[in-house]
Amino acid sequence: MTTGAATRESYYERTGGHRYKPTAHAGGAWNTDEQHFSPLAGLVVHAIDGHLARRPEPLALARISYDILGRIALDECEITVETVRPGRTIELLEATVVIGGRPVVRARAWLLATLDSSAVADSPHDRLPAPEELGVWAMDDEWDGGYVSSIEVRRTPPTRRGRTAAWVSSPVALVAGEPSSALASYVALVDTANGIAVQQDPTAWMFPNLDLTIHLHRQPRGPWTGLDTTVTFGPSGQGLTSSVLHDADGPVGHAEQILTVRPVT
Repeated sequence: MTTGAATRESYYERTGGHRYKPTAHAGGAWNTDEQHFSPLAGLVVHAIDGHLARRPEPLALARISYDILGRIALDECEITVETVRPGRTIELLEATVVIGGRPVVRARAWLLATLDSSAVADSPHDRLPAPEELGVWAMDDEWDGGYVSSIEVRRTPPTRRGRTAAWVSSPVALVAGEPSSALASYVALVDTANGIAVQQDPTAWMFPNLDLTIHLHRQPRGPWTGLDTTVTFGPSGQGLTSSVLHDADGPVGHAEQILTVRPVT
């Protein structure tokens, strides 16, 4: 794969002011004619970054929650962003992803003003081993799709089902010919969590997530997204993927994904 600035491949190509066409690299793990949600989540943050570029005073994204409303076809999408609750120090945005005239994702993002709280900064979570200390895991041996084939994963050997830690990176640009923020590129890899610590063989059981909620206590930096992940299956068709999020400097926040667990038929 070519990674030079002039020919770098991408997950999306902009086709209009708010419209984007996915490339084959955005192909899903459950169905290859659908989009994997991970790069689309990053694309939503990219659209939010564009919306916020007009603000005179920057705000930091502290939480973003995505609701997946239906099938996300590997087709052109339109993303609109509107301000729900304006404010100088606290603001709420809503982004909507539409494909074929139908909303497929709605996301809400809380933004906060930044101030110096370094004197009391602390987290009880231990740092992950550095990416170079872990072995490469060929995730595409277990999962299909263009997205999974596009990423590099370094994972701790699982000690039991549903529990592992991993680092994820990608040489693929988010949007062709456009710079993306460190946050958008970081978020574009978070949804990978549901596939790195599987509870059951995905050829026997399906467990797609219906949402993704990310809380951040610090703005992350790349190029690696760290996922300290636990996957729990309940007895009545629900599951939960929970991750402590890391970058090279340590923990940055948490991510949660609710799962619908059902046998493959």
